[in-house]
Order: sequence, then C-alpha cells, then structure tokens
Amino acid sequence: MLALALLKDPFYRPYWLALFTSQMGTWMQAAAQAWLVLLLTGSAERLGLVVALQFLPSLLFSLPAGVLADRYPKRALLLLTQGGMMLLALLMALLILTGLVDYAHVLLFAFLYGALNAMDLPVRQSFTVELAGKERYPGAIALNSFGFNLSRLLGPALAGLLIALFGVGVAYLANALSFLPLLLVLQRLPGGPAGEGGDGRFWGQAGEGVRFVLEHPLVRRVVGLVLFATLLGMNFQTLVPAYARLVLEMEAAGYGLLLSSVGFGALGAALVMAFTGRPKPARLLLGVFALALAHLGLFLPYPSLAPLFLALGGFGMISVLINANTLVQLAVPDRLRGRVMAVYSLVMLGTGPLGAYLTGLLFELLGGRSAALALGGAVLLVGLYQLRPWPRAATPPA
Repeated sequence: MLALALLKDPFYRPYWLALFTSQMGTWMQAAAQAWLVLLLTGSAERLGLVVALQFLPSLLFSLPAGVLADRYPKRALLLLTQGGMMLLALLMALLILTGLVDYAHVLLFAFLYGALNAMDLPVRQSFTVELAGKERYPGAIALNSFGFNLSRLLGPALAGLLIALFGVGVAYLANALSFLPLLLVLQRLPGGPAGEGGDGRFWGQAGEGVRFVLEHPLVRRVVGLVLFATLLGMNFQTLVPAYARLVLEMEAAGYGLLLSSVGFGALGAALVMAFTGRPKPARLLLGVFALALAHLGLFLPYPSLAPLFLALGGFGMISVLINANTLVQLAVPDRLRGRVMAVYSLVMLGTGPLGAYLTGLLFELLGGRSAALALGGAVLLVGLYQLRPWPRAATPPA
C-alpha cells in the first residue's frame, strides 16, 4: 500500500509528521479566529467578510505562485511562505494577549495570512510530487489528506478547550509554535530542481497552465465541478461558527465539537481513499451529493443531529477534493505541474471570498436553517447537472 510505504521513506516520513503538526496549529487558529470575530462583533456577516478576505489573495497570487513553483526550488519557496505565516500568527497572538486586538486587526491578518497561503498551496502540492515521486503520488495525497483531516478533527476540539481555559490568544500562539518542526525539516530535505528558470515570459508561462486546463476535457470538467462545489457547499469556516453561535447558541467547547464533526467525516473520506486509492468521477459526484444532503439536514429542527450532518459534509468535501486533486495531478505533465495546480488552487480557494460572504449574508437575511436549505438545494442542482456522461479515460491508472 503506497500510503504506508511512504511512511518508511526517510525523507517523506519526517516531512509528513512536521506537516501534520503545522496543520494541527492551523486548524486551532482557524477555530480561534472565527470565535474571536463573533466575540468582537456578534455578526455572521462580519465573520463571512473575514473569511472572504482570507481567501481573496488566491485570486491575486495563485497564478504567480504556480510560475514560481515551476521556476525556482520549491523547498526554498516553502521556507519563505511557512516562515511568514509563523511570524503573522505570533504577532496576532501578542495583540490578543495584550488586549490590543480589534476587528480591523483581524481583517488585516486574514488578508496577509491568506496571501502567504495562496503562494504556499500550489508550491506545496508540486513539492509533494517531487518528494514522493509521481508513481507514489496517489498514496502521498491519501496520506496527506489523512493527516490534514485528522488535524481538522483534533485541532478545533483542542482549540475549544484552550479558548475555554486560557483565551483565544493561546490558540494563535500554539499555531505559531507549530511551524517550527516543519521549518526544521524543510532545511534538511534535498533542495530539488529549479525548473525552467526565469526568462521574462512570466504571464505567458502562467497562461500555459490556464490553456491546459481549458483544453483538457477531463481536467476542465473536474476543475469546473470543484468551482461550484467550493462556492456553494464547502464554506464550513463561516457556516459552522455561525450555526453554533447564532442558531444553537453554543459556547466555545460545543463549537469546537461541531468543527471536529466536520473533521471526523473528512477523516473517514481520507481513510477510504487511502485504502482504495483509485480516483473516480463517480466519487466526485458522491461527494457533491453528500455535501448537498449535509446542508439540507441542517434545515431540520433537530439540533442533536447537527454533528451527524456536519460529519457527512466533511466526508463529501474531502471526497470531492481528494479525487479532483488526484485526477488533475495524474493528467498534467511535469513541466506544467506548478502552473496547472495554481489554476486548481485559484478555483478552489478563489471562490472562497464570494462563498464565505454569501454564506454569512444568507444567515443574516434568511436565518441559519433557511440559509442551509438554500445552499444545499444549490449544491444538489450542481450534482444533478454533473450526472451527464464524463469524458473518456476519466479514470487514469493510479
């Protein structure tokens, strides 16, 4: 099994463990940030604006990041982006712990952190193929998704506990410290090739990635599906805190458990992919319908079922993202990998600003349950439309 074999790799194992530690901190910070906004403003719309600002840089920086990933050593770029995110988290922790934080600080932090993350994601996805090898990539993405979603499960619950005991600032501080193992491991890994190098055709090179996505039938279909699924059905950073605080009137610990429910379902999807490994369009559609059912279930007046539906939403989200990512990665040639994954990241994260704000606005206008019903119905229509035949060779060999 490829995922388990990678854990025996002397380079990949420490990288995966350090990345898992960093992701734990990231999910703790995400939970803390949403709770901080609601404490400062009490507004789901204001929370949606923060999440939107955190995703907005993906529209600006994803394509340039893809060109950089194909031009320069990816390890050096990761050291820069990861170190920058650590510094931002530390500064935000100091503002909160000293009592100087206000809503404007959260907005600025969200934008800067999102800018670094937009640069980091396509580089990190390309670096995974470089470190694991293309033949082991399906195992690598399954293993990475397992770690990512285990951290999604544990991080928010731990954040809720830390917030209840020590306050929001400690969760930000924990995230800052979580970057240290990854920075140390990256310094010890081989640097890798520099790619094509800079030749002045920056936007021309970026356009090559866009053209590949538009001209490849399978990749175009997958990226289009991801666009609408993320826009309408994956805004859990806005949906869960708003639903917990404004509909269920929960405190920090209950909110952390709801976020962990999303992580529990996501972890289940990652385990399914780790043991099956073969990406299929049918699993993409299964994930879309799970997302729709999860949102529709939140419309029901049964608060005790909310964790179950959120777990289903997490399962659907990761089923879509793992299968979509693997299908695209296996279809793209190595020389275009960074740029094509930048387009994928642009679609996946760039829809975040509109989707997050739309979710928060619907909560304000319709109320929590009706907003969930509207979003679930829209996702269901997306899934029904995608039932038409897929392009041939839609399931590349793992």
